Amino acid sequence: MTRVSQLARLSAERIRRFPWIHSLRFRLTVSYVFFFSLLLIFVGILFRNVLVSILDSLTLESLNEEWGAVKGYLRFENQRPVWYYDRYDPEEAFIVERLQQVYLLTDAQGNVLEVSPAYQSIGIDSLDEIHAALQAKEPVVYMRKDSKKVPYMIRAGAILDDRHRLYYLAIGRSLGYSRQVIDRFTVIYFTSLPLMIAIGSLFGWFLAGRAIEPVNSVALAAQQISGSNLNLQIPLRGAGDELDHLIDTFNSMIERLNHSFEQIRQFSTDVSHELRTPLTAIRGQLEVALFTAKTPEQYRDAMINALQDVEQLSNIVRALLLLSQAESGQVALQMAPLNLSTIVEDLVDQFQIPAEAENVSLSAEAPRECMIKGDRTQIERLLSNLLSNAIKYTPAGGHVLVRLHSGDGWAQLEVEDTGFGIPADQLPHIFDRFYRVRSVNTNRIQGLGLGLSFVAWIVRAHGGRIDVTSTVGKGSRFTVSLPLGETSPQPIEPVAETA
Repeated sequence: MTRVSQLARLSAERIRRFPWIHSLRFRLTVSYVFFFSLLLIFVGILFRNVLVSILDSLTLESLNEEWGAVKGYLRFENQRPVWYYDRYDPEEAFIVERLQQVYLLTDAQGNVLEVSPAYQSIGIDSLDEIHAALQAKEPVVYMRKDSKKVPYMIRAGAILDDRHRLYYLAIGRSLGYSRQVIDRFTVIYFTSLPLMIAIGSLFGWFLAGRAIEPVNSVALAAQQISGSNLNLQIPLRGAGDELDHLIDTFNSMIERLNHSFEQIRQFSTDVSHELRTPLTAIRGQLEVALFTAKTPEQYRDAMINALQDVEQLSNIVRALLLLSQAESGQVALQMAPLNLSTIVEDLVDQFQIPAEAENVSLSAEAPRECMIKGDRTQIERLLSNLLSNAIKYTPAGGHVLVRLHSGDGWAQLEVEDTGFGIPADQLPHIFDRFYRVRSVNTNRIQGLGLGLSFVAWIVRAHGGRIDVTSTVGKGSRFTVSLPLGETSPQPIEPVAETA
């Protein structure tokens, strides 16, 4: 067994043993807990930094106040520092003692005049540091640590005596207590973090269950949909959210599937019906020849009739195959610039002979140029089918007129006849396969009922539109609208209406 197959087998075994791990609810919960944990860690670090900043700001503010107090109590006599305060006043004595806890005083040459033991523990400032602080325009603030790694904040700068002699003064404050507060907050927060994550996990599991509950209901409704009840629709929740959009999209898909299934059923019914007639005729002709024919002429007549029916059957199959290939996208259109006026003139000339044979006048009104982008073969087939139908369904003495004009980015091709017309109840079906208008006047007319199906497909493939108006006893008008020039095709459904 290969390593890949072993891994696949182990993965399948794990799925069978722990199916909940691969559930959407589990993945949503894990994602929620992951981001929730990152958020808690980020918040903890942020709060810790904010707390450090606040405590350091308070220490600096206290140092600024003490700096001003030092100037009030410290005097210089013969270049020696003297602290002036009432030693019998406990409050003043406490203040001065506090100021001298972390304290360094030197002259401009760096000679130490006074220094506290606490300041000695963090190290006497170097001569370069003293000169840099004396030359600075603002007091300098920096951090230091003593031998026990306790941090101190130091505020250093220059002060003057009565004779404007320059001295270096530095006072500090221990940050030990504030760092203890920060460390205590850090320990408490990050110790309780696992508990917060565990509570968040339970809450995330609950929220994920509530979130996918509508999805489960949609899945349950979808399981009830089958080929026999594709008209079933999943009711919208009314929340107007993404799930409602999903349900609406799903319902639209079901409608399209139902329409496709209906087309397949109708196609099967139509094919069975249309193929049954020539097959029955062929079988009848052969049976008659088999049981009743006695002479070669009778056999010959039977075979001729059978061959005619076979030819009709071949035409039906050929037309169905071409139409199916076209509607399934297997027919590639050869799009190129076309002068529709030239095509109209050529086809009208070609149909003059069959029109005269039916005693129908045929004429055209077209500009010298009307440019579109299309497949010449399919455009010619479109106009040929429309002209053929118009001539067939127009009685002797009638007239067929082809008009072509353009405007607003569209070429309008109209084929108008003075024929029998189409009843209003049959207009919605004239583009269906094998559908033929049935009336006393049209029953005698032969045809497969596929011509207008081809016309509708060609119009859609070229991004156009076909409209039909008809009045029984007065005639019909087919109007094809095709985009001019380089317009990209966008399929539009045909429209039929009575006049």
